[in-house]
Amino acid sequence: MEGTDYKVRLDIFEGPLDLLLYLIKKDEVDIHNISITRITAQYLEYIDTFRLLNIDLAAEFVLMAANLMYLKSRTLLPRQDQPPEEDAEEDDPRWDLIRQLIEYKKFKDAAGFLSLKEVEQEGSFAFQPEKPELPEEPATLAEVSIFDLIRAFQNVLKRFEESHDLGDIVDDRYTVADKIEMLLHRFVPGQAAKFDSLFESATTKAEVIVTFLAVLELMKMNQFVLRQTHLLGEIEIERRLHTAARATEDEESEENEEPA
Repeated sequence: MEGTDYKVRLDIFEGPLDLLLYLIKKDEVDIHNISITRITAQYLEYIDTFRLLNIDLAAEFVLMAANLMYLKSRTLLPRQDQPPEEDAEEDDPRWDLIRQLIEYKKFKDAAGFLSLKEVEQEGSFAFQPEKPELPEEPATLAEVSIFDLIRAFQNVLKRFEESHDLGDIVDDRYTVADKIEMLLHRFVPGQAAKFDSLFESATTKAEVIVTFLAVLELMKMNQFVLRQTHLLGEIEIERRLHTAARATEDEESEENEEPA
């Protein structure tokens, strides 16, 4: 990001194959019929956005980008001009990638099934007590992946660039710390808003980026939670209730502590 050395380090457990599966799901295409040209363009757009945000990327993301560009270049070559190693049983250069995606999806689905069964088993008892009435919990951050967030940010940035004259030079007025403080003042615990509304008052591209980085930091601080009404749907941001209660408890405990 221009004019700042702020660097984001996220615990991204998803890898390049997760991103490819996400893009396939978003386009609602069969995994066997993926377009290398389209999926490469979309993948590189995500990589560019990560770099724009100065987010550290694992080496395997860059390696997959190189592999996709190689596959794309091969699909543009006439069959007689394909590399020698492609004279084997398969003529379609996509098949190796498709096999990886299918196998990875099998293991990922199996892991998700086992995790669900583990949760169900934890709620099983020899004697079933009366079920207490608990308030409904909002969707957790895990249900809104980093790829959903990047997609939402890309849409916001694209709309901003279409509606603003980026040729004008405007001094950057905000830092990430400034935006964190502003967001904490804007949202009382339990208050929610549409993700897009966070950027309505932004006047520069830099401010849009800084605002998004502040949201990422507040998520890492467990101050905000994101949720979607449905898969690939609109994202809402909500300030957690427990953070205010915990802060009050911490203050009370500090007051009750006797000096040594």
